[in-house]
Amino acid sequence: MVLTRPFLIELRRCFPDALVTLSVVSHYMRGVPEDLVDRVHVAYGSDRRDVPKREQLHRARELGYHDFIFDLAATSRSFWLCVLNPARLKIGFPYRSITRYLFYDAAVLRSNYTFEAEVMLHTLNLIGFSMPRRLRFDMPGTALRRECPYVVYFTSASTVAKCWPPEHFSGLIGHMAERYPGYDHIVLEGRSDWESIETILAPLASKPNVLAMKVDDLDATVSLLKGATLVVSNDTGIRNLAIATETPTIGIFFATVPFTYWPRDDMHEVIFNFDGSVPGIDAVCQRTERIMRQMTTTRRAVADSHA
Repeated sequence: MVLTRPFLIELRRCFPDALVTLSVVSHYMRGVPEDLVDRVHVAYGSDRRDVPKREQLHRARELGYHDFIFDLAATSRSFWLCVLNPARLKIGFPYRSITRYLFYDAAVLRSNYTFEAEVMLHTLNLIGFSMPRRLRFDMPGTALRRECPYVVYFTSASTVAKCWPPEHFSGLIGHMAERYPGYDHIVLEGRSDWESIETILAPLASKPNVLAMKVDDLDATVSLLKGATLVVSNDTGIRNLAIATETPTIGIFFATVPFTYWPRDDMHEVIFNFDGSVPGIDAVCQRTERIMRQMTTTRRAVADSHA
């Protein structure tokens, strides 16, 4: 959801007088960018399997006619939305070229080697508009202010297979807490029971600047991430949300290809091994320290310019 924001911002720039509708599914509403569109259409998702098929089709058709339909999902539901609703031009964002001929008038194939938000913008290039030099997210929300600057660590993901080992996170956080004693090091706990951070925090009990936090509210999560100096995370939505808040991030990858979620600028780093093995603690520590040095240099430069 948050990675669609640059596309929606540019879409509005390209078509300033258009009525923009965002169609989403009912089981995937967290972070919907309602502030960037005129209308939100909600199709029934997997949480509403009890709804009769006839009613599901009726809801899908409520999207209605649009001059342009941009499919940024390429799922079975989005294919049906394209089939059931007329448009002057249907533009897709699929992995497989065959779907271009089945559902769209034109398509930009999704790449595993380009940041996904950039490929979405390529669909606008397809109809003659230029891509911005820098992605804009304009994520609403106010940065959290704390007495000490802080780094956020998010140690879980959508599946256990994508999680860096707990002992590795303990080693990283312990090292950073000693290396940067003037910072709070906040370990953000996930929402599910299996995402407990007790194992990670146990070896760090003697470090007063290592803190646990659990935030269920999206606005509070955005505020926390906006105020952070750095966010260190597995391949997960929290990192995407941090990217959208324009907070520097480090992503730890080994179960998935990293390039899809790697913006090409100095604010964001990914750590992975070419053989797909789990990155070691030293590699992550070195990269994390490098980003921290960059942030310190940037802050000094900004302070000097203001002076």
